[in-house]
Amino acid sequence: MSRMKFGAFLAPHHPIGEHPMLQFRGDLDFAAQLDALGYDEFWCGEHHSTGWEVIASPEMFLAAAGERTHRIRLGTGVVSLPYHHPFNVAQRIVQLDHMTGGRVIFGSGPGALPSDAYTLGIDPMVQRDRQDEAIGVIKRLFAGERVTHESDWFTLRDARLQLFPLQEDLPFAVASQVSPSGMTLAGKYGAGVLSIGSMSTAGLMALPTQWSFAEEAAAKAGRTVDRKNWRVVMAWHVAETRAEARAQAGEGLMRWHNEYNVGTLMRPGALPFASPDDAVDQTAFAEGAAGVVGTPDDLIKAIRDLMEVSGGFGTVIGFAHDWANRENTGRSWDLVARHVIPEINGLLEGYRSSRQYVIEHRESFDRAGEAIMKKIMDNDRAAEALKVTLAGATAMPAGHAPDLQKEKAG
Repeated sequence: MSRMKFGAFLAPHHPIGEHPMLQFRGDLDFAAQLDALGYDEFWCGEHHSTGWEVIASPEMFLAAAGERTHRIRLGTGVVSLPYHHPFNVAQRIVQLDHMTGGRVIFGSGPGALPSDAYTLGIDPMVQRDRQDEAIGVIKRLFAGERVTHESDWFTLRDARLQLFPLQEDLPFAVASQVSPSGMTLAGKYGAGVLSIGSMSTAGLMALPTQWSFAEEAAAKAGRTVDRKNWRVVMAWHVAETRAEARAQAGEGLMRWHNEYNVGTLMRPGALPFASPDDAVDQTAFAEGAAGVVGTPDDLIKAIRDLMEVSGGFGTVIGFAHDWANRENTGRSWDLVARHVIPEINGLLEGYRSSRQYVIEHRESFDRAGEAIMKKIMDNDRAAEALKVTLAGATAMPAGHAPDLQKEKAG
């Protein structure tokens, strides 16, 4: 069975009110925690407005995270390419790849927040075409080509990188939300996909259609796309019981939705939650709900359902949020690592089959007990000592020890 990878996507989405310096440090601590727990990937984004999403440079943040981590792969989720000269992006990613020992995944997007594009004077109608154009140039630069390119928004004259990626084939990924453009670009360039729109019910149902866009574009471009390079973002908070998860996450979930999705972004059709319980019910327990607020078993079921709906993908990316306080949030990610990941990846099957085999094949244990009793009875002193043992209580026996109560009764 192909094993599922697990990671985290830190947009970030932090409510306003905490000291920014400590917030950054807390996010870096989070990256280190995930690395220690064995998660495979850590992603962070680029935003310049809203007050809730405050990482302006994922490359700078991941450089710091790289010094606190050892094995986890670090993804830009994402660099908004229309905001930057592609040559500068290529240089920063290559430098980051070297600084992190070859752990970088280059994720790109057109720019998610209209307020960011407005600030920079960019027409939203050109953002996706500019992302496409930039990817083509960056891939050529990574390959060591000398590039001359004239565009209505950037110019390259006989440009060539002086440092190339540490990874021989630095992995690419393209963000995909609702429109087909992200999947189409992934197919065109044979890149991976980071599906962010899957956190909505409509997004979940659209996943099979979305993947078909990638396959069609890949066939047209003479390339291939692989589902193992498809990352799907899910939102969750887990605890030992559903009641605990509800109590821990409800208020923060309501604040995130009401203040950010409704009050700040004013997402079309989004209505405020009436209470913390209403927030949990609509997010995790309504018909077709896309989120999980519950136990590790609830998340296991949700992941398996999503795999079936989508047709299969390679990595589950958990959406990082502040629905719960920092301690309970850390505990949630710990529970996922300890219970969800091994269950999804079949890591416990060997334990269970070994236990069941022992239960069903008792004859070997009985034979071992007989062997021990024979050695005892063949030794006069040991046989006398056994009488004392049978007369009193015994300590916890080894698994292969003879049944002394049976001997006593005999």
